[in-house]
Amino acid sequence: MPPHLLEHLAASGNPAVAAAARRTLIADASARTARVLPRAAADPAGAGAGPAAPRRTIYDAERRTDLPGVKVREEGGEATGDATVNRAYAGLGATFALFRDAFGRDSMDGAGLPLLATVHYDEKYGNAFWNGEQMVFGDGDDEIFLDFTLPVDVIGHELAHGFTQYTANLEYFSQSGALNESVSDVFGSLVKQHALGQSVEQADWLIGEGLFHPDVEGTALRSMKAPGTAYDDDVLGKDPQPAHMDDYVRTGRDNGGVHINSGIPNHAFYLVATELGGNAWDRAGRIWYDVMTGGTLAPETRFAEFAAATVAAAKARYGDAAEIQAVMKAWAAVGVPTD
Repeated sequence: MPPHLLEHLAASGNPAVAAAARRTLIADASARTARVLPRAAADPAGAGAGPAAPRRTIYDAERRTDLPGVKVREEGGEATGDATVNRAYAGLGATFALFRDAFGRDSMDGAGLPLLATVHYDEKYGNAFWNGEQMVFGDGDDEIFLDFTLPVDVIGHELAHGFTQYTANLEYFSQSGALNESVSDVFGSLVKQHALGQSVEQADWLIGEGLFHPDVEGTALRSMKAPGTAYDDDVLGKDPQPAHMDDYVRTGRDNGGVHINSGIPNHAFYLVATELGGNAWDRAGRIWYDVMTGGTLAPETRFAEFAAATVAAAKARYGDAAEIQAVMKAWAAVGVPTD
């Protein structure tokens, strides 16, 4: 959940909305600090990973903040009577399946990392996050946000922060931080498309569709197809994401605008995927995966350096074919140089 959105809600004239947003912001401060602490990386490419099965465990925080909470479902266990628990379990599985089936990777670290998640976190908590070790989901405030296990791409997005942690470990600040967020949006969207069997033409390219309360004027948290159009609401404000470097937002908030400026590389990926057609995870997703696992990115990588790495990855895997042309054309369209 972008902090700028929560900060906007914290100033709402609706006391219930404002209180829930403030509570979420306070809880997020410590959670995000934990996520960006340096951690040991596994084999970046997941070399040697063969066919594998997920190892999922779901816990219930019972609306408290102690983690992980009470264990309520383990791998292979029967569905419970709690839809939130079952959605979390399914979403972890869908994310694992994308990385295994499309890229041959065994979990987020490439070495069978168990997938842990806690649901029903805190009171009216309007967010979900990866804390470096596990997933955490809030139930939303039922005024602006619904249950955060509802959109499978949100589950995929947050787990993909674990993938980044164990590969390129992109620094969570400024352009590298925006790339960190964008990579999570890319793979979160791929999780949804893969789970639904959608082609690039069938996909909605929205992140968090179905998360807003029906009264909110908005379709999702972000749009990769059209950054800046996901919502325009009296309470939420207007989606501030740019789609081009001409509109890059320079700010000291949100770690240098990581949730805002991610719209630029997000749109570049969308353009590559739609130019190539078919299933986005087959070629566009493979290029992004190769970049993340190739060992060439520094933690402080900027947009232009990441773009150049995608060109190199496309050439290494596909040669001078349609793929490299699609990549170069997409970055040019969003104003990011590739040389």
